[in-house]
Amino acid sequence: MKGRLVFRNRQQLYPVDLRQLRRIARTLLVDRMAQPQFELCVHLVAASEMTRLNRDFLGHAGSTDVITFNLAETSQREFLYGEIFICLDDARAQAHQFHTTWQSELVRYLLHGILHLLGYDDSKAAARRKMKQKENSLLHDLARRFPLRKLKRARKVSP
Repeated sequence: MKGRLVFRNRQQLYPVDLRQLRRIARTLLVDRMAQPQFELCVHLVAASEMTRLNRDFLGHAGSTDVITFNLAETSQREFLYGEIFICLDDARAQAHQFHTTWQSELVRYLLHGILHLLGYDDSKAAARRKMKQKENSLLHDLARRFPLRKLKRARKVSP
């Protein structure tokens, strides 16, 4: 089975080049992670939607950067199947805090969600460090291959 990627931009504030984001995700999954079988839907959302998701599904207050839902059966490690929700408002805020771009944060959150689907856990300090190291390594590699700033799509100008 070939991998299937679906991207949905459900926020209006940040124009994102979804074709470029799909290329990055496919390169990550197939080339870097040797994961040819996947069905993944990535939703780009605003803080208001992320706040609702965080409350309804995780019982937490407020927005968060990324939420991952693993839809695969526990025995299905060879097939990645899930949904990732990424909050671009949080990406913008954290990019400012960490002196980077929101596009880089967007890719970081995509990586983070995929690592969760692959079984990485960040609930304990040691596992969190291991996951962060993998995330940083992959982000660095992807940033060398792709100009991440180009994920910001130019707004269409009305005549």
